[in-house]
Amino acid sequence: MQNKGIRIEGLTKRYGKGDTAVDALKGVDMQVAPGEVVGLIGPSGSGKSTLLKCLGAVIEPTAGRMILGDEVIYDNGWKVRDLRALRRDKIGFVFQAPYLIPFLDVTDNVALLPMLAGKPNTEARKQALDLLQALDVLHRARAMPSQLSGGEQQRVAIARGLVNHPPVILADEPTAPLDSERALAVIKILNDMARKFETAIIVVTHDEKIIPTFKRIYHIRDGITYEEAGDGVDLR
Repeated sequence: MQNKGIRIEGLTKRYGKGDTAVDALKGVDMQVAPGEVVGLIGPSGSGKSTLLKCLGAVIEPTAGRMILGDEVIYDNGWKVRDLRALRRDKIGFVFQAPYLIPFLDVTDNVALLPMLAGKPNTEARKQALDLLQALDVLHRARAMPSQLSGGEQQRVAIARGLVNHPPVILADEPTAPLDSERALAVIKILNDMARKFETAIIVVTHDEKIIPTFKRIYHIRDGITYEEAGDGVDLR
């Protein structure tokens, strides 16, 4: 089946009940196509962390609908029995900190997810090495995380997010600790990988350096999203 990215319709999230209830999301609509990288921008308390957790199946929305690839995963309730398998197989995560496992080398850090999904170790490592090559860090395949630069660690983290070829990647402030050159390099990699693997990528960011690179931007404020066209600065 064709990967159709991710689509959410009328997504709401309410915390608490009665007079103390807080509506963190108030009917959010969003669509990200395969091969597309969009920005998600909003001030602290705007609802973007809640939205990211809902998209990542970390917390349950209150109402609405989420479609991931060709599968309805939420429709006023979860439609997927095993949320852990959903996160492992269908959703890639890239965080502000790489969170690499310090006692595993680079190859095994990337290969771990497909191994956990049941792939033979040899096949999982081959998959990891192919991605490391695509991200220009194959020469660090046997290195430990502590031996990598910050930029190399983030490339390995991106490889880990891509290794199961998920329909969507959620990137939470992936360039925050990086200088301008490395930040733009990471965004270029995300764009290249989105096109190559037909992955829909959502980047949550406050980073003014990378905002001009997005062709589409979702602003979120008080639990409501507003879409606008971005500058789409060419990174080649």
